[in-house]
Amino acid sequence: MVRPRSQRVRIPHDAVHHPLFARFYARQSVFADLHAGIAAHRKELLAGLSGRVLEVGAGNGLNFAYYPSAVSEVVAIEPERTLRELALRAAVRAEVPVDVVPGAAEALPVKSEAYDAVVFSLVLCTVRNVERALAEARRVLRPGGELRFFEHGRDEGRWMARSQRALDRTVWPLLFGNCHTSRDPLAAITAAGFALGPYRRLNVPEKGIRLPSSACVLGTARRPDAD
Repeated sequence: MVRPRSQRVRIPHDAVHHPLFARFYARQSVFADLHAGIAAHRKELLAGLSGRVLEVGAGNGLNFAYYPSAVSEVVAIEPERTLRELALRAAVRAEVPVDVVPGAAEALPVKSEAYDAVVFSLVLCTVRNVERALAEARRVLRPGGELRFFEHGRDEGRWMARSQRALDRTVWPLLFGNCHTSRDPLAAITAAGFALGPYRRLNVPEKGIRLPSSACVLGTARRPDAD
């Protein structure tokens, strides 16, 4: 039966649509890789991975060049159309098979327990529901599978942390594609039931002006073998 026009439900093609921010991010991220040391952090994040990998929030695909040859497949989820198109171009140049697909972190369009590793790279700051996104990551990981994360979040300095909270309540998410600066990725990962592994705190950029998004953490966690 055809619905009357007033009752038809329109389902958006893209879970996220920030075309202006996407274009800004595409340029800024390349600059940051070259001049803020992020390329080295990407390489560290992905070192030693193997098997099937799910990357959540792939952006413009800058991680793809750093996946080791032991990775048999990367499925890269990107909800924003402009960034997804750039990621598709990057996938063609990758040394490992990369499949870029639309989808949201809170509802991953993949089977449960299907992946050896899940990668979050500067994405937990932007998701609508961190708890749900991490629950989805745990669902799709095989028991004992690894979560790799490189995220910015809450600064350890009191003054900067206070500034981050103020920015998150006002202009920062509006200007930067729903990015939040004061989230605590380590606490969220632990609360989601992952066993936290080695990690380190770092600043991006390492020297110079400290930004609300400078405080980062890079590390690993695992889904327990038995839930």
